[in-house]
Amino acid sequence: MNDEAAPKRPKSILMLEDDLAFGEMIRGFLQSQGFRVTRVTNGAEGLRQIMDKDFDILLCDLVMPHLPGDMFYLAVERTKPHLCRRFVFMTGHQANPKYDEFIRKVKGSMLWKPFLLADLLSAIERTVQKDVAPSKPKVPPKDQESKWWM
Repeated sequence: MNDEAAPKRPKSILMLEDDLAFGEMIRGFLQSQGFRVTRVTNGAEGLRQIMDKDFDILLCDLVMPHLPGDMFYLAVERTKPHLCRRFVFMTGHQANPKYDEFIRKVKGSMLWKPFLLADLLSAIERTVQKDVAPSKPKVPPKDQESKWWM
């Protein structure tokens, strides 16, 4: 299979957003761009979704009822850690030390509401690239012989 035939955008997005109007607007936009979007309004519903399947992107509001975004991330980290590289966080609470520290700690992508739709697409593309970036090959310790013929 040639790399040019590979899709350039993720196929599925789990969006966690409790603001109904904002969530529907973002979902409609993402669907118009070819994404399949599953929308939930809190982290507890999000956990149910990720237990059923993996998503290419987790677009996650930080401030939600019944399990906010930072707690949702920590739950995902325990249950499906491979999904942690797929988060794009969003919030309207700029300059909140709690969220600033959390984003720094998890090295997450952050969108500050209100944001441009172009910025949303850029954050998604960067996250996809981060998730598919080749990992460094493991180098055996110098005192162990490499057995390439096995």
